Amino acid sequence: MRSIHARQLLAASLVLVIFLGLGALALDQAFKRSAEQALRERLQAQVYALLGVADEDPLGRMRLPQALPDPQYSKPDSGLYAEVIGEQGRYRWRSFSLVGRALRLVEPQPAGQFRFDRIQDAAGEPLLRVNFGLSWEDDRGEPLDYTLAVAQATRGLDAEIDAFRTRLLQWLGGVSLLLLLVQGAVLGWSLRPLRRLAADLRRVEAGEIAAIDGRFPRELERVVRNINALIRSGQASRDRYRNSLGDLAHSLKTPLTLLRGAADEEDGQALRATLDEQVGRMDQIIQYQLKRAAAAGEGRPGSVVTIRPLVERLARTLQKVYRERPIAVDCEIDPALRFFGDQADLMELLGNLMENGFKYGRGQLRVRAASGEDATGPRLLLSVEDNGPGIPPEDRDTVLRRGMRLDQRVAGQGIGLSVAAGIAELYGGRLQIGDSELGGAAVRVTLSG
Repeated sequence: MRSIHARQLLAASLVLVIFLGLGALALDQAFKRSAEQALRERLQAQVYALLGVADEDPLGRMRLPQALPDPQYSKPDSGLYAEVIGEQGRYRWRSFSLVGRALRLVEPQPAGQFRFDRIQDAAGEPLLRVNFGLSWEDDRGEPLDYTLAVAQATRGLDAEIDAFRTRLLQWLGGVSLLLLLVQGAVLGWSLRPLRRLAADLRRVEAGEIAAIDGRFPRELERVVRNINALIRSGQASRDRYRNSLGDLAHSLKTPLTLLRGAADEEDGQALRATLDEQVGRMDQIIQYQLKRAAAAGEGRPGSVVTIRPLVERLARTLQKVYRERPIAVDCEIDPALRFFGDQADLMELLGNLMENGFKYGRGQLRVRAASGEDATGPRLLLSVEDNGPGIPPEDRDTVLRRGMRLDQRVAGQGIGLSVAAGIAELYGGRLQIGDSELGGAAVRVTLSG
C-alpha cells in the first residue's frame, strides 16, 4: 500500500474497530449482568411475597394458599413457577402454573440462605431458579424446615438482551461509519499540504514554476527549503556550466590570439617566453573555470559537516605551505556547529578565504562561525579576518564581479573570492567584504541553513 492516506485510514479503521468492538463487548456484558441481577432481585422478591401470604394450620405449621395474588402462578406455563417442600418431605406445595410439568424446583437449603442457579425444563426451556431455606416453629415450639423455590423462564431476559445487542450494534455501526467519514475528512485535510507539495514538484518537473512557493506546515518547512535548495543547486549547476564554458572561451581568446601573433612575428627565444607566459595563463584560466563548475555541481543539501575540525585542518595545511610567513590562526567556532551541505564546497570556500589571509596577512588570522536566523529561516554566518592591507572599498565589487577578464584581476584575490562568492550564492547566501577589527580585510559569508 503506497498511499499515506490509505495507510492512515486503514490504521485508524483498525483501531476504531478494535476499540468499538471491545467497548461493545464491555457494554453487552455489563447489560447482561445488570439484567440478570434485576431478575434475581425479582425472584428474591417473589420468595418474600410467598412468605408474606403464608399462613398456619391448626398445629402452627406453615401453609401456602392455593390461589396467590400474582396471576402468573395461576396460569399454566406462564413462565413463573413456585414450589415448597418441608417437614422432611411430608408437606409439598406447587403453584398451579406447574400443572402438567414434571419439573422439580426444590433443592434443600440451610435456613436463611438463598441459592441461585440455571436449569432447563423437559422441553429445554432455560429457567433461572432460586431456593431459600426456612425454619418455622409450630405450636409446640419445634422447628420445621422448609425450602421455597421460585423459577422464571429467561426467554424474556434473553429477548431483552438480544434487543439491546441489536440496538447497540446499530448505534455503534452508525457511529463507526460517521467516525470513519470524519477521520477520512480529517486525514484528507491533514495530508493536503503533502498533496500540494507533490503537485508543486510535478509543476517544477514540467517547467511551469522555478521553485516551490507558499506557506507549508512547520513539519514541512525544512523539507521545502531543502527541495528548493536542491532545485537552485541544479539550476545553478546548469547556469554555471554554461557560464563557465562561455567564460573559458572568452578568456582563452586573448592568449590564443597572442600565441598566433607571436608565431608569425617573434623569434624563437621570444616565442618561447611568450609561449610559457600564455600557457601559464591558460592553465590558470582552465583551473579557475573548473573550480567554479565543480563548486556549482557538488552542493548536496542534507550532508552535514562539522565546521571547526575542517577549519583547523585547513589552518595546519596552510601553515605548512606558508611556513615562511608565520600566521597565528584564532578559531572562534563552537565545536558542535555544523554546515548542511557538501564538505568539498565548504573546504573550497574557507580554503580560498583563509589562503588570502595567509598571503596578505601580517601574522594574524581570525576565523569565526555562528548560527542565526532571519525571515527566510536558519542561517550560518562565517567570517575570515586578517591584519593585512585590506581591500579598498572601490575595488570590493570589482574583485567579485562576474565576467571580468582574468588578467585584469588582482592576483590572489580575484579568483579565490569569485569562487567563494559563487559557492555562497549556490547555498542561498552572499559574500561581503569589509574592514576587520584586526586592521585588514574581513570577508563575511552568509549561508542558508
